[in-house]
Amino acid sequence: MIQVISLTVLLIAAFSGAAETSGSHQSCSKDQNPLILPAHRWSCSAGAPLEITTHTLLDSLPLDEVKDNSVRTVRRCAFSQSTPTPLRGALQLAALSKDVLENVLELDESVMQNEDVVQFLSGGKLFLGSFPLAHRYGGHQCSVCYHSVWLLGRAAGRWKGTFTGKGERWELQIKGSGKTPYSRSGDGRAVLRSSVREFLCSEAMHFLGIPTSRALSLVVSEEAVWRDQFYNGSVRKEKGAVVLRLAPSWFRIGSLEVLTRAGELDILRMLLNFVIDQHFTAIKPNAPNKYVAFFSAVVNETANMIAKWMSVGFAHGVCNTDNFSLLSITIDYGPFGFMEAYNPNFVPNSSDDEGRYSIGAQADVGLFNLQKLLEALLPVLSLDQRSQAEQILEEYPQIYHRRFHEQFKAKLGLLGDEEDDAYLIAFLLKLMEDTGSDFTMTFRQLSEVTLLQLQNNSIPQELWALWDLSSHEYFSDWVKLYSQRIGSQPGDSEETRTGRMTAVNPCYVLRNWMAESAIRKAENNDFSEVALLQQVLTEPFVKQMKAESAGYSSRTPAWASQLRVSCSS
Repeated sequence: MIQVISLTVLLIAAFSGAAETSGSHQSCSKDQNPLILPAHRWSCSAGAPLEITTHTLLDSLPLDEVKDNSVRTVRRCAFSQSTPTPLRGALQLAALSKDVLENVLELDESVMQNEDVVQFLSGGKLFLGSFPLAHRYGGHQCSVCYHSVWLLGRAAGRWKGTFTGKGERWELQIKGSGKTPYSRSGDGRAVLRSSVREFLCSEAMHFLGIPTSRALSLVVSEEAVWRDQFYNGSVRKEKGAVVLRLAPSWFRIGSLEVLTRAGELDILRMLLNFVIDQHFTAIKPNAPNKYVAFFSAVVNETANMIAKWMSVGFAHGVCNTDNFSLLSITIDYGPFGFMEAYNPNFVPNSSDDEGRYSIGAQADVGLFNLQKLLEALLPVLSLDQRSQAEQILEEYPQIYHRRFHEQFKAKLGLLGDEEDDAYLIAFLLKLMEDTGSDFTMTFRQLSEVTLLQLQNNSIPQELWALWDLSSHEYFSDWVKLYSQRIGSQPGDSEETRTGRMTAVNPCYVLRNWMAESAIRKAENNDFSEVALLQQVLTEPFVKQMKAESAGYSSRTPAWASQLRVSCSS
């Protein structure tokens, strides 16, 4: 197994050595089926009705012959037809992404006046042309000592259809809409707290510039859902909720693994060809090496995605192969967390006792998952192609380290490449680790402080993260090296450096305490903080008065010190 030196180990080692179409806007008529939402009032900004379709998926990939939601072992297909189970009780549209509505789906905000809109967004009614599907996939779990595999198929949500607008293809999916053939012992529901977190984080990550799925809406129900949040026997009643989310594709590494393990190599080729044709258009369909080219693209973009995660201090929490997209976008938000005090062993998931998915391990986990992808591809590769793919995988550590350093050089405002840049980054992270400095705000406040203030150690008191950092005995040594590096950049002024750094170092990320505060209010039908966070996180690089008043760039409040999230969160 190739070892990727985890990002922090690599950097600390450096320091010690020296002192991550088919939809169309065609006209369509009413459908009298009570499960179909008429499209005549869902108008695009251009005025034409919106049609959702699943034709491309269904024409290209096999469908389960059984036509119900009964839980069973499914074979010889990519999807099962699976009708959503409507939420019971009064429904409330708790949150909506105007950006997704208008700029992705190209719908006018007036569509929200449709009396049936909440039913559509929750899965209670289906949009004209949609054909709800549950996807069959499996997955591997990575650990230091072992790995396990489940291959019965799973479904986090249902495909509602495919939409194409502005030349982009999006697959719509509802999460929390009831049982599917893959639910096993689960009820197929999602609870309010996890749905709030997914809605807010997927949108927040988009505006941070991280490849991600999107979320259109959050619908809340009074239907009782029973959950043991921390798996300790404490079951409680919670509110049900549904998130309608979008991605260019929901296929993941586990989509291929389940087919290889089942020996369904004809369907494996079908799925690979579909994904390449739809999403990897630079690869020629008849190219003899197209599967190797596909693997190379996924290796490169997975390294890029994880490096971007690291640049904002994001830990996914459950990096199983079934949660790793073939398009290398962030999907399936569960027990994620944004690191506060810098700690390479930060684990957001209280269920992860072994720390297998700590923030510092994510690069290695990415390698593990790519190895599982390669294993899934082996039956369709020749011996020579296998050798090529293995060589590509061996290059992953170098690709990741290069992408990581690109991200962190930008965060420090460094231009060009200097031999000692890796050491400068490693030195800073070691100071942050020793002092427990806040990850997000240390970089943000470095963007705001002047070099003269750093050199004179006259840091304004409101720059609290830098105050923490400056307590380190080697802080002045780092400042000297940093000042020399910045000063060596010809034509670079304080103003341009500040502008460059504030554009990549956010003021605001979705810290767990912020999400928890919004969730507690939402559980009492107060969605004001969900709305506030949604607004703030659409401009994470810009200081905002409401956000400052809410303390979103301040120290973590004392009450939040014991917060935990789990796979049920």
